[in-house]
Amino acid sequence: MRILATIPHPSIRISIFHMNEKFIVKLEAGPMEQVFKFSQGEVSGPEQIEKILDATFIQKALDRFNEMFLAFGEAKERQTKLL
Repeated sequence: MRILATIPHPSIRISIFHMNEKFIVKLEAGPMEQVFKFSQGEVSGPEQIEKILDATFIQKALDRFNEMFLAFGEAKERQTKLL
């Protein structure tokens, strides 16, 4: 897997990779990540992917990260109560 680009963002890390005729977009926030895959036929390259990752897309990803964070915290809390 080869990294093609990183997209600056103040809250999350956004990386674009290329592997096996696919573009892989990874969004990372703390211990969580979201991954999206595009076939080479769907997009022309990193420039088009950056256009797809518009403000609405990023906001929805941030909302999912918040949901993931809350679910992870709740799961850890339930486990702690069992010990």
